[in-house]
Amino acid sequence: MYPSEFDYERAETVDHALELLSGDPEAKIISGGHSLIPMMKSGLANPGTLVDIGEIDELTGIEWDDDTVSVGALTTYATIADDDELWDELPVLAEAAHEVGDIQVRNRGTIGGNVAHGDPASDLPAAVLAADATVVVQGPDGERRIDVDDFFLGMYATELGEDEILTGLEFPRSENATTTGAYVKKPSPSSGYALVGVAVSLEVDDGRIESARVAANGIMDHGVRLEPVEDGLVGESLDDVSFEDVAAVADEDLEEFMMMDDIQASAEFRAQLLKVYTEEALNDAVDRLDASLPTA
Repeated sequence: MYPSEFDYERAETVDHALELLSGDPEAKIISGGHSLIPMMKSGLANPGTLVDIGEIDELTGIEWDDDTVSVGALTTYATIADDDELWDELPVLAEAAHEVGDIQVRNRGTIGGNVAHGDPASDLPAAVLAADATVVVQGPDGERRIDVDDFFLGMYATELGEDEILTGLEFPRSENATTTGAYVKKPSPSSGYALVGVAVSLEVDDGRIESARVAANGIMDHGVRLEPVEDGLVGESLDDVSFEDVAAVADEDLEEFMMMDDIQASAEFRAQLLKVYTEEALNDAVDRLDASLPTA
């Protein structure tokens, strides 16, 4: 299908983009276009104006300081997946970005567009949940920061206001513990999106798990934390903990009648996949930790 007619405006700055948004209540932000354009072609979205933010340089790049890693909203998946420092310190984010689509998609698509879209089968929501992100948005009343645990509300629904722009994400850096993580998924054979994807981020000190964040895509109508898994990990020794036992409770807090259930996979099958891929993600995270430790 062809999309309905629309106006096109290219924003030069974030303030300019906000001004353009305020001039048309049916305006939509576009950059990479991988989410919005298909919706327009199918008739699911009919914006009056497309506000292109793709040339706003201040929204691109990765910055490091003592406490935080800041990633601009227009930073591409490829940039994230190719960053060696992120693989060392935020492997869950780097690996999830690497798993998105194909090389063409990764070179064009952006982290901000992905997170703002709130697709429950996309790869980034679980990763940013596991990495304890803060979502930075800007609107008519200025800038605000949203804890990622409060950001994803439902299918394609987020805390981002219609008159706001997601400008970046901030990730905390660990001061005292070694960080490891992983992202694994069972891709849909037709689309490559996640039937189920699991993201893990662990902080380990002297062989003991000091903190754990585990999250999943594809299982519910938005990315979710797997708190029973986290509870089973924190305080445990890597030598003693059974990841199989911990992963067995991955669906404990999730109502099966609320799980995704479609032609590709039933809710029951997704629940089983969730346990399998949770165990795999935990093992991958620890294998990555072992590989990074110096040998005697």
